[in-house]
Amino acid sequence: MGTDLLLDGVRAICLALPAVTEAPTHGAPTWFVRRRSFVKFVDPAEHRLDEPHVALWAAAPPGARHELTAADPDRFFGPRFGGRDWIGMRLDHPDGPGWDEVREVLVDAYRQVAPQKLVARLSGPTD
Repeated sequence: MGTDLLLDGVRAICLALPAVTEAPTHGAPTWFVRRRSFVKFVDPAEHRLDEPHVALWAAAPPGARHELTAADPDRFFGPRFGGRDWIGMRLDHPDGPGWDEVREVLVDAYRQVAPQKLVARLSGPTD
């Protein structure tokens, strides 16, 4: 899957969440809720962020980084941004991005950063 399609997919999921905006940070597309970033899209061909794969870096619930990297180290990793409560997810994985899982990671990231009033507008645990 091409990088533009991966970016379009991430963008569509993020911008469907309440009060989300997009702006570049360090040359990479980044999504914010109330001026707090919760996801960054990283393309090594476009950005100088020391990431070897097309990936997203996302805020994560406590413990999720350890759990996900242990369960699937080919897809998940500790990114160079955001501290220990952020997760990296390869989007250029040979098996594809797994859009249901991408959506779950993005919504979880949103829940970590958004005010409770906005989180309450989500209709369920992962959407």
